[in-house]
Amino acid sequence: MALYHTDDQTMLADTARQFMAEEGSIAKQLRHYRDIQCKDGFGHALWKSLAELGFTGILVSEADGGLGMGHVEAGIVLEEIGRNLTPSPFLTSAVAAATALGAGSNELRGRYLSGLLSGDSVFAVAIDEGRKHRPERIATRAERSGNGFKLNGNKACVIHGGSADMLVVAARTAGADDDNDGVTLFAVPRDSAGLSQDAVRLVDSSMATHVRFDNVQLDADAVIGEVDGGRAVLDKVLSAGRIGAAAESIGVASGAFDMTATYLKQRKQFGKLIGEFQALQHRAAHLYSEIEIARAATIKAQQLLDGGSDKADLMVSVAKAKAGKAAGLAVREGVQMHGGIGMTDEYDIGLYMKRDRALAEFMGDQYYHAERVARLSGY
Repeated sequence: MALYHTDDQTMLADTARQFMAEEGSIAKQLRHYRDIQCKDGFGHALWKSLAELGFTGILVSEADGGLGMGHVEAGIVLEEIGRNLTPSPFLTSAVAAATALGAGSNELRGRYLSGLLSGDSVFAVAIDEGRKHRPERIATRAERSGNGFKLNGNKACVIHGGSADMLVVAARTAGADDDNDGVTLFAVPRDSAGLSQDAVRLVDSSMATHVRFDNVQLDADAVIGEVDGGRAVLDKVLSAGRIGAAAESIGVASGAFDMTATYLKQRKQFGKLIGEFQALQHRAAHLYSEIEIARAATIKAQQLLDGGSDKADLMVSVAKAKAGKAAGLAVREGVQMHGGIGMTDEYDIGLYMKRDRALAEFMGDQYYHAERVARLSGY
């Protein structure tokens, strides 16, 4: 398939770009909620507006009331979220959690998806248990208890966990911590007895929590998918979250590049626009190329995921690694080309660096995925 958008996808991109630039801007959203020290880190009014546009239902099937679109379309929205640094639970709720719920029972989907589609609910995914992304190891335990399960363990850095009405939790129901099998996903309501959360504010002003489960009692209908067979669903959630994060990183990189290019055309030194200096032109051209290569890799991975290709898993890690590298380069070059003022809070370029750092760690940084690409390629 061609590595560019169809006419319908271009129309979606135009709508998302205009909406995010007007309603999701840095001044209206990120700076506002950061400066008032909002406990959620994002605005629920904007989240409702995204739902009204149908964006929260992009990955929800038409049978469940959603749009029944794919990861290409979700990535279009995420790129604009990244371009404007818009604080939003879209990635955790409408992408990662929605993918998990898609594998749930009719009762479970009916219970939660209506809230997502209306913008009344926020979800989070609780997978990692340490400082780094290592989903291969699941130590949180869910033991049989009556007609359900009793959940014990800890999850680290659950993005939007404190705002979530429900947490998608990966727990071990059989085997050792490092076993591939024996994992089950659960939909855990936030008001469950024995569930506690410690909130932390991340470098980009978004909110996360460290979650503890202390004998949390769950009914059998809280299971997403099959007991002991949750690894397949978890892999889908990880792929969705990773390619979503890659798309948002492309937006961060593009936003930082656009801001830097504008500055190069305005700032003067030695009586000349600094954009006229060949050294900076070369750096800007190189950065533009890196962003476009990463965007192409991301679109390819989205298309493979939507097509159910067996090569999708590999390409998702390629895209996550490339997007992380390109975004890191974009924000560093942006700050450097802005000079000293790039280090001040007055200019937005530094906010792009902060978002990049938080986003780069979400579901694995570029080094984790570069190693994963090598392993999946047989090295």
